[in-house]
Amino acid sequence: MSVINWDEYKKYKSERNMTDDVDNFEILLEFLRSFYNKTSPFEVFDVLEEDTLGKMMLEKREISKPEHLEPYLYRRLSR
Repeated sequence: MSVINWDEYKKYKSERNMTDDVDNFEILLEFLRSFYNKTSPFEVFDVLEEDTLGKMMLEKREISKPEHLEPYLYRRLSR
């Protein structure tokens, strides 16, 4: 199981192109894809579910299953 490295996330967030209006959750999804090579909703959900802050982000968006995460991932991966 992967553990989110929040220091690397902060570095990734500060270095990414901030021209588009993206919230922290979407940036986190980009980070998981690029840093951990996680693209499956099941993998991403498991990583977020195991992390305290990740779990709060899921709860805020009422995501309780990997299937509910798919639209967010699709939107981020399609860019």
